[in-house]
Amino acid sequence: MEKLTHTEEETMQAVWRTGEANVKAFMENMDEPAPYTTVASIVKNLEKKGYLSSRLVGNAYLYKPAVTEEEYKKKFMHTVVKEYFDSSYKELVNFFVEQKKLSAKELKEIINLIEGGKTK
Repeated sequence: MEKLTHTEEETMQAVWRTGEANVKAFMENMDEPAPYTTVASIVKNLEKKGYLSSRLVGNAYLYKPAVTEEEYKKKFMHTVVKEYFDSSYKELVNFFVEQKKLSAKELKEIINLIEGGKTK
């Protein structure tokens, strides 16, 4: 699975939100879509990379994800942790704590998840 560019990731997020649809429908689920021809080109590239599959309906193509959002996150979060945090999820969490991006309450919720409990 090839890493996507920022623009490709934004497009894939719109695809995951939309489900099977045409390019115009994906554009409706993008915050600031590029012009139609640009988005259509990105969609075609995503299909070539194996992230999307398509089928012809009438004279239009419908596209759907060939890779789930969870699969993508899992693959690339593992890479981030490996490359930037020496394969340590503890270091990843510590980074967010030090950057004040993770509160004590959120950390307790994470601990509850790890221990098999439920969060509020």
